[in-house]
Amino acid sequence: MSSKSALTASLLDELQNTLAHGTVARRVETLRRVTDLFINNSVDYSDAQIAVFDDVFACLIAQLESSAKVLLAERLAPLATAPPGVVRTLAFDDLIEVAAPVLSQSERLDDRVLIENARTKSQAHLLAISVRKILSGAVTDILVARGNDDVVKSTASNPGADFSEDGYGKLLSRAESNEAIAVCVGLRATIPRHHYLKLVAKASASVRARLEAAHPKRSGDVSLAVQEVTRRARAAPAAVNEQTTIAHGLVRLLFDDGRLDEAQVAKFAEAGKFDEANAAIACLANVPVGVAETMMVESRAEGIFILAKVAGFSWPTVRAIINMRELLSGMELSNDRTDKDIYERLRPTTAQQVLRFHRMQQATSSVPA
Repeated sequence: MSSKSALTASLLDELQNTLAHGTVARRVETLRRVTDLFINNSVDYSDAQIAVFDDVFACLIAQLESSAKVLLAERLAPLATAPPGVVRTLAFDDLIEVAAPVLSQSERLDDRVLIENARTKSQAHLLAISVRKILSGAVTDILVARGNDDVVKSTASNPGADFSEDGYGKLLSRAESNEAIAVCVGLRATIPRHHYLKLVAKASASVRARLEAAHPKRSGDVSLAVQEVTRRARAAPAAVNEQTTIAHGLVRLLFDDGRLDEAQVAKFAEAGKFDEANAAIACLANVPVGVAETMMVESRAEGIFILAKVAGFSWPTVRAIINMRELLSGMELSNDRTDKDIYERLRPTTAQQVLRFHRMQQATSSVPA
């Protein structure tokens, strides 16, 4: 018999005696020895052998003090081959000192378990989940929906966290009332451009409200200050990520090749491709991308009407653009008939005049095209 087999047999005998007659102290010592045996040889164990250890751990920790379970969680958390049953048990322990190590590290916890945990356990459990190296959009949806401000900030600050469209919408809603969350969201390198611009617009409105309340006689100065804050935020290099730059470049190639038209804009809008649609509209309306972006993210649809009328778009294309913006930003759907009447009454000459004003504003604030 090999030394490893002899040791295993010896431990199994000890385990049997411990479970039958052992004190708590003896259980703790046996747990330590079983943990050592597993960790020292974990890469060599088959799934069947790991399942045996899972049963052993489950028996040993049933009546142990929390301090022993904390130590076990800390030792098993970094192991990719840790017994999944005991890891799950530790993750759902009410004591966060026990649950946190595995919730924040263990690869044995899949999305299904993490979502169940986030839906049922404490805010401290959610905070532990929020710092995992990788978080799927399905998990972050729950963290943002159920988590307190600390959980949301931690999740938004995690570079390994992914967010769904709905998740970003909830993040922006939370950011409206919490500047710390707004900063965390705005600093994400992968934040989609349309969400970034909406965040800036919401933040500037919040700053305006606070400053005007503090200095009601200087509302004019406040407006200028808010415009400057917004201008700097939109001009910041972090405002345009690599994905947006690539999208703008591809659209420009289509335009230069003569292959960009209204039908292509409608396709971009119907597919929810904000960056591509915005760049295409800018090309066909002959305005800088920054001007088009500013008008596209306005709270009302007039900016879209102006750009579309100058570009000569038909109403169905305009409706597709409005739908895209409202769906991506979580806005309430506008009245189709009213919008159509406004658009059809708008004269191209009037739209050109308004667009010249927007170009002038852009030039005055020196925002790069």
